[in-house]
Amino acid sequence: MNTPLSTTASRPFAIVTGASSGIGFELARCAAQRGYDLLIAADEAQVQERAQELRAHGTEVHAVEADLATTEGVEKLFAAAEGRAVDALLANAGHGLGKGFLDQDFGAARHVLDTNITGTLLLLQKVGRQMRERRSGRILITGSIAGYMPGTYQAVYNGSKAFLDSFAYALREELKDSGVSVTCLMPGPTDTKFFERADLLDTKVGTMKKDEAAMVARQGFEAMLAGKPGVVTGLKNKLQVAAATVTPGTTLARQHAKQAAPGTAQVHQANKAKAVAGAVGGIALLGAWWLLRGPASRRGHVTV
Repeated sequence: MNTPLSTTASRPFAIVTGASSGIGFELARCAAQRGYDLLIAADEAQVQERAQELRAHGTEVHAVEADLATTEGVEKLFAAAEGRAVDALLANAGHGLGKGFLDQDFGAARHVLDTNITGTLLLLQKVGRQMRERRSGRILITGSIAGYMPGTYQAVYNGSKAFLDSFAYALREELKDSGVSVTCLMPGPTDTKFFERADLLDTKVGTMKKDEAAMVARQGFEAMLAGKPGVVTGLKNKLQVAAATVTPGTTLARQHAKQAAPGTAQVHQANKAKAVAGAVGGIALLGAWWLLRGPASRRGHVTV
């Protein structure tokens, strides 16, 4: 059960969106472990259960169930802060959407844009203005390495993340002398509910091994505290981003299709099975060769 937030608490105060699971919940956990009081938000009732878990760290936690794709949802969240100064805003709320753009329901596509971009920007402006006035605050925006790649079969999502990646660096520059820092967290595929919600479980990217949400959140939170411009989590993702900056867009789009096209999960699993079978066969042949070679080798050392 929520209680009114204290406006005079000595602990720092953070707002975390998309905090009912995945990276958002782990970011909230990082903040709680660092002694932040929290206002967390998500568009599902599970956020109340998560608030109870976070209170175990001894901090004050207030939860709001709201659709941050809407102006009303953002206003509800902002009002729930009850005027308390926000020391850190972790803007993590986001949705994905798989399949080809022409096959998507436009209402679903628009909801992705309104959640990832419109609602996020509205909240950033409201909280950011207060931070600038106080000349103090930290902002973490969850972008993605997807923003570096044309997202074939995820075109709306990747486009929204390209916007956020770019926007975060631009906002940081605008606030460089204000006492407010802006950091962009850019993870790769992460083990969350994202792929299920985005209808991507029948794709290669939906079934392949992913980074742990706790690791991603920890690196993002530490980068925010250090005031860094941005962080790409994981060595593989860093290499992928480096390659993307010098690879033609047509090639990147083609490569992304192999990861995100419907049905690629079956191809991926079949290729894995072939690889395993090939490895097993190779080991068997090596073993047979060794057994045949052994006696002959020993016979060469026999003296009569």
